Amino acid sequence: MADVISRRIFFIGAAAAVVARAARGQAPPADTAHGPTMSGPMDGSAYLPVVLPAKAQGAAPLTQEERDDLEHKLKCQCGCVLDIYTCRTTDFTCPVSPAMHRDVLTLAATGYDGREILIAFQAVYGERVLMAPVKEGFNLVGYALPFILIAGAGIAVFRWARKRSGALTPALAGTPIAPATSDEMARIEAAVRNDE
Repeated sequence: MADVISRRIFFIGAAAAVVARAARGQAPPADTAHGPTMSGPMDGSAYLPVVLPAKAQGAAPLTQEERDDLEHKLKCQCGCVLDIYTCRTTDFTCPVSPAMHRDVLTLAATGYDGREILIAFQAVYGERVLMAPVKEGFNLVGYALPFILIAGAGIAVFRWARKRSGALTPALAGTPIAPATSDEMARIEAAVRNDE
């Protein structure tokens, strides 16, 4: 359930969208039927039916948990930034997520498994219907780049710290330290006795 968006993250994103619009000098759009939304009026025309012929030897029906997990991977096309499950269970004004949910139910009932349903939605809507990009081709750069940058920064900090610690060492670090003379030891012992 890691794909579920928390309320806090949703409201932070909503606030950021309003601030970004205000910074660009745009007023938030208003939908006369439903009031203002974060990304404009909910567009019922964004729904495209996802229909496949029934399979003779279909997969086992999806459990409710598997279906919900699948819907967390599909983005609602109404203009919001939520997945189908979250949109249909939190925004009861959305005309698109219930229709997409019905398509998921129909495809699951006609013998398609979760992977095949994702592929069918992607064939109709394109990759934009997925909550996360497919891990193949150039998209792998987006998955790997943060880890590469973190590793590179760690190596750079380690080298800088190592070089910096070498710069703090006195120039005479290679020469042996001469033992204290008896006169110096006597002054140290006198200083210690006077300090007590």
